[in-house]
Amino acid sequence: MTMWTQYRQIITEGLWTNNQAFVALLGLCPLLAVSNTLINSLGLGLATTMTLVCSNVTVSTIRKVIPSEIRLPIFVLVIAAIVTAIELMMKAYFFELYKVLGIFIPLIVTNCAIIGRAESYASKHSPPKAFLDGLFMGLGFTLALVLLGSVREILGAGTLFSGAALMFGESAVNWKVVLFEDYSGMLLAILPPGAFIGLGLLIALKNRMDFQFKVHRKVFSVQPLDKGNE
Repeated sequence: MTMWTQYRQIITEGLWTNNQAFVALLGLCPLLAVSNTLINSLGLGLATTMTLVCSNVTVSTIRKVIPSEIRLPIFVLVIAAIVTAIELMMKAYFFELYKVLGIFIPLIVTNCAIIGRAESYASKHSPPKAFLDGLFMGLGFTLALVLLGSVREILGAGTLFSGAALMFGESAVNWKVVLFEDYSGMLLAILPPGAFIGLGLLIALKNRMDFQFKVHRKVFSVQPLDKGNE
């Protein structure tokens, strides 16, 4: 397997075939809790991606000197230190967004996807591969968050990019897009049950797309010739 093939496999797994939210079903607590708007979802997704990248690279770099008996406590310590740094950075530069996301920023430490990638991938591969794995696993998780947040915001409030100034500053105050005028909103969409229903529908949609892709591959694949008819 060539290096490019390995990297392409890492990218595909992170974004689609092993998406941590849609396939592995990891890190669902923060995903369901804060995904009521696109901006909140994007903020948590980027913080999680940064944590995955930094923790994967750190674990991969020190993997050969970590005693196997205490590797998990060390992984948790590394992740906790990285999340603390990200939390302090958000307090300094994105304080309003940090107040909205609240406890779910420090709770990134307990995200099963992060410790899972550190244990199953970063501790067994080189830093470049660990970096790529962390980046695209994080982007795949962010994609799931943004899709769910967008659907819930559209159905719940009839808008998109509400609160964009929390992340992008005062210049983004006018980014809010009103899709439905005089829309009273669907309360279920912004409540916790709406998050479960929305995630379930997105997972079903992904599975349907995967099924259709397999069907089309079978239909259009070239069948080998029967040797008896050659």
